[in-house]
Amino acid sequence: MYQAIVFFPLFGALIAGLFGRAIGHRPAELVSTGLLLASAALSCMAFANIMMTGETMSVHVLSFIHSGTMSIDWVLRIDALTCVMLVVVTGVSSLVHIYSIGYMSLDPGRARFFAYLSLFTFMMLMLVTADNFVQLFFGWEGVGLASYLLIGFWYKKPSANAAAMKAFVVNRVGDFGLILGMAAIYFIVGSLQFDEVFASASALADSQFDFLGWTVPTLTTICLLLFMGAMGKSAQFMLHTWLPDAMEGPTPVSALIHAATMVTAGVFLVARCSPLFELSPTALSVIIVVGAITAFFAATVGLVQNDIKRVIAYSTCSQLGYMFVALGVGAYQVAMFLLFLGAGSVIHAMQDEQDMRKMGGLRELVPTSWVMMLVGTLALTGFPLTAGFFSKDAIIEAAFAAHAGPHLFGFTLLVVAALFTSFYSWRLMFMTFYGQPRCSKETLSHVHESPPVMLIPLLVLAVGALGTGYVFSGIFIGDQQEAFWGASVFTSADNHVLHDLHNVPLWVKLAPLVMMLTGFFTAYIMYIRDREMPQRLAEQHDLLYKFLLNKWYFDELYDFVFVRPARWLARVFWRGGDGYVIDGFGPNGIAANVLMVTQRFVVLQSGFVYHYAFVMLIGVAGFVTWFMFGGGQ
Repeated sequence: MYQAIVFFPLFGALIAGLFGRAIGHRPAELVSTGLLLASAALSCMAFANIMMTGETMSVHVLSFIHSGTMSIDWVLRIDALTCVMLVVVTGVSSLVHIYSIGYMSLDPGRARFFAYLSLFTFMMLMLVTADNFVQLFFGWEGVGLASYLLIGFWYKKPSANAAAMKAFVVNRVGDFGLILGMAAIYFIVGSLQFDEVFASASALADSQFDFLGWTVPTLTTICLLLFMGAMGKSAQFMLHTWLPDAMEGPTPVSALIHAATMVTAGVFLVARCSPLFELSPTALSVIIVVGAITAFFAATVGLVQNDIKRVIAYSTCSQLGYMFVALGVGAYQVAMFLLFLGAGSVIHAMQDEQDMRKMGGLRELVPTSWVMMLVGTLALTGFPLTAGFFSKDAIIEAAFAAHAGPHLFGFTLLVVAALFTSFYSWRLMFMTFYGQPRCSKETLSHVHESPPVMLIPLLVLAVGALGTGYVFSGIFIGDQQEAFWGASVFTSADNHVLHDLHNVPLWVKLAPLVMMLTGFFTAYIMYIRDREMPQRLAEQHDLLYKFLLNKWYFDELYDFVFVRPARWLARVFWRGGDGYVIDGFGPNGIAANVLMVTQRFVVLQSGFVYHYAFVMLIGVAGFVTWFMFGGGQ
């Protein structure tokens, strides 16, 4: 069963990619989608089995690497953490596949598109079922490759190519840290198997090593390097710039990447390595700070964005910050709870890329989409009894209840981010579906509801956003969590955050609700009652508005610090090194002179006998002349 879960998407990718033209687009769509639905059904069975029995296992697939002291086999690690990710990945990917059948119906390259989608899913499954760091890294890089192919799917668009390259390069920055962390683990522990590395965690916590004259703690260094990889893949502050640009891909790609799949790989990595992080308070403190800043930063940017997709992109980034704060305070299960319910963000992402300023009044024209969007907004803002109410509130309460690191810093920024999240979510709703239409009559005449094949996935997600929080809260934050998670997630004896979060003061429990209501009423006043207020505020606070609208100027800063110097250096090596030195002394220098001389002499090789006889006579005449004038004496 477990091999089928992992390899069904690979078979779909191969069939659609290699034989798509031969069998036709529709069979390629149906085969790849059918195999993924089968994988999702089996994943649900695996999840149910874990819930009932708590059984964990290792499934050997094949021998992988046996070189020197390194012995790595391809083994599927099946435990509670894996099964949660299996349900999330296959569930979201299946719904995206179904949605894509309608969305990409007129695209001439849709067989290739479905091949990329299935390849992405396979790589993600390889990542979450890994039993060692090498296998995890294989899936990690495979997801990066597939995301590059998907973001740049419309490769004739320069913006899509630029976005794909940006995502690929920024992720390589984070991956550099992950590689260094893996190398440090191997050279110190002598193994990359999870069980062997985790068993050595206590010894690593007590050891140090010298680096350039500095004595640094071994475990903290390893954890920070691993977290650097997680920052890139999960778009954390400073390495977040690729995520909004990833919207250049088709809308289903945005849904797949921005939902609970690729961007949560970093969350999974930290949760999987909890036996290491739990023994490094410094690393956990860094995670809290970075996660809190990410949640706050992305929420501030989302306040003023006008493109629906970019609002959702920064919303995703902000929610990822919540997850990392939960990881930093040791509430690993709570972080996975928000991840498990994060698929609801696809409800937002399933919209065409449009400027909200040119919309409005669509509630009557697309009522089903309005309902789906409303459900997603309620869940995202933490409306009582929705999925977000159980998960996000638990993270905020855990941040307050924790006793390690800058937890109050994280708590404060998360509460503020909850206010901003509510505001920009309701701003999106009011600008899109309420008021008078702001688009042309011609555009308005083309507005219509999506076909059933596109609405059914949204309906499934809407139901999940409403009900799954109540159904599964017990195994994530309730009294069933210890029995469910077992040894898949490690918490030290001093970590009581999952117990303490239930005993926080009442004002802490009410804070997210107050922020949600405040954000709602503020958005209502600004975009329903007094529609001129946003423009007045933007004019009055012009510098702040432009600062947020330009995303804290990170793209401009990176362009100045990294891109321009890199281009200048490349130009120096191109024109000076390659053009002047190599070409000047090589093809355009010695080689060119040799060619010129040989061309001159080649003229003499005409092939006519009288030419050769004439040259011989000249030579004889010259020789005789030289001899007659005494040259031969």
